[in-house]
Amino acid sequence: MSGHSKWANIKHRKGRQDAKRGKVFAKLIKAIEAAARAGGGDPAASPALATAIQKAKDTSVPKDNIERAIARGTGEADGVSYEEAWYEGYAPGGVALYVQVLTDNRNRAAADVRSAFTRHNGSLGEPGSVGYLFEQKGYLLVSGEEETVMLSAIDGGAEDVMPSGDQWEIISPPSELGALRSGLEDAGVQIDHAEVTHMPSTTVAVNEETAPKVLRLVDALEDLDDVQAVYANFDIPDDVLVSLES
Repeated sequence: MSGHSKWANIKHRKGRQDAKRGKVFAKLIKAIEAAARAGGGDPAASPALATAIQKAKDTSVPKDNIERAIARGTGEADGVSYEEAWYEGYAPGGVALYVQVLTDNRNRAAADVRSAFTRHNGSLGEPGSVGYLFEQKGYLLVSGEEETVMLSAIDGGAEDVMPSGDQWEIISPPSELGALRSGLEDAGVQIDHAEVTHMPSTTVAVNEETAPKVLRLVDALEDLDDVQAVYANFDIPDDVLVSLES
């Protein structure tokens, strides 16, 4: 799940991803293959491919796996043609969910997504029902001295820089994420998390009773092989997340 501005939310999701690392690897490889098929095998000429490769590297996907995925995407090796689709709906509590799918069987993907919404008391909406609530952005969570982070982020084209505990959240246009990341690294700033995401324009407060229901639906969707990402606009208080994780 992506798109939140609270590190506690990101940390919760990352813990889930680490627990199913094999499935995460498969999805990252699929994203690289799809990006290479759509825009060629040169990451310098394809921001989507560059982002997919960097995300795979951040998750320790082996270099050979990345190179084979690019080769399949460009047709140099046998591969599968993936189609991107988006599904929109609501979780309990009125939380908007924007689901990205990469699939070689759209009927299967649609049935699986619909089933997950139904089983977990969500409602699948029509195209356009929630997508307008999300905007594609570059997102970084970093550690470093305030002045260094601020100056490097501004020089790199950041739109916003916000403190988050002892870390910093940086928002950028998606096209600037790679250059911004490089500039921050050159300045000695530690990159703790970086991705192109879809950030919500508004959030929905979720209480302790509703939070488990929302997260169960998000987890069910993320567990589907065809689902690449689930973007949501929930705002779960840190103390509620801590209680859920314990």
